[in-house]
Amino acid sequence: MTRTVSREWVNRRRLATQRLSSTPLPRAADAVRLLTCVQSQDAPLAAHSLAMRSRETTYAGVLASQSAGGWVRTHILRPTWHFVAPEDLRWIQALTGPKVESSDGARLRQLGITPDVAERGLNLLRKLLADGRAMTRRELGPLFAEHGLPGPGEAMAHQLILGEVRSMICSGPPRGTEHTYVLVDDVIPPADSDTWSRERSVIELTHRFYAGHGPASERDLQRWSGLTLTEIRSATAELTSSPAWRSSYPLDSVECLGETLWFDPSVPARTSREQPAYLLSTFDEAALTYPTTGFPRRNHDADRTRLVSQSGGGIVVVDGRDIGTFKRKAEAKQATITILPEVPLAPVERDAIAEAAEFLAAFHDLPLSLTFA
Repeated sequence: MTRTVSREWVNRRRLATQRLSSTPLPRAADAVRLLTCVQSQDAPLAAHSLAMRSRETTYAGVLASQSAGGWVRTHILRPTWHFVAPEDLRWIQALTGPKVESSDGARLRQLGITPDVAERGLNLLRKLLADGRAMTRRELGPLFAEHGLPGPGEAMAHQLILGEVRSMICSGPPRGTEHTYVLVDDVIPPADSDTWSRERSVIELTHRFYAGHGPASERDLQRWSGLTLTEIRSATAELTSSPAWRSSYPLDSVECLGETLWFDPSVPARTSREQPAYLLSTFDEAALTYPTTGFPRRNHDADRTRLVSQSGGGIVVVDGRDIGTFKRKAEAKQATITILPEVPLAPVERDAIAEAAEFLAAFHDLPLSLTFA
């Protein structure tokens, strides 16, 4: 019989599983592999998310790890940016890319990107990025226009997404603050996983999600991956009933708030570094993944309607509870962090938040300017 646990138990285990409250991983790339895909449209704060989970605790260090091939940044799982390990790119794109491409079909047509135009664009990308060349979107746009293809602007962005979900292009080395593109085949060697069957890939992604994000529900996985509930339930049943899978891909479950939550009991989940407060990006995997069993809010009436559309900030978690939001601006001479609490804060809570803010400022190698609005 599955045991029932509290929401507090679930969130404590998640923080440890994701290495926010347990021993940090050696490298930022290890955190990417643990989480499989790390949502990263706010790239600097996504890098901060990796720093909180690893021993590479500065922005410069995280960028160096990415430039050395630790991971790539691309549109994967859903039509938004993610970090993903190079060896995971092709099999995950083969599994989830067709749905992303299909969901973008209507917008492609509205932008005049017919199947013929799309193929011409992909062929041009192959030529422009040949021989290991890395180019920015700003550089590619005028060249597309010169060849009679939709150039700079939204049309360009959608053509690049198409190349990404087909595993043709991905991010190259960052060029300052600009994102570059390279050909996947130039930077990622072939792997056995490239030829996995769909069933095998669904099972792999299901276990990887529960191992890196658990305890989590099947609906949490559906939102995160875009897979159907039917596929997820079939994979979960296979993982829990097949002796061949259970030996190397263990799963256990608990009940919380009427939901069954799955996790890998072999993943380290012991709290080893007490940290009362966290500044978590709006898109951090610990903040965004669990719509119904995530961090309970101390003030349910506060207006959050704009939060999910804003970058440069996120939520403030103190003692396992969401107490408000924050905004971060990394300026030339200081990191300005504004805390927007939605409840009165005790002095000890302010001190804990200040410690988390100091880590974020140190991540940017800047002095901190902290304000409680």
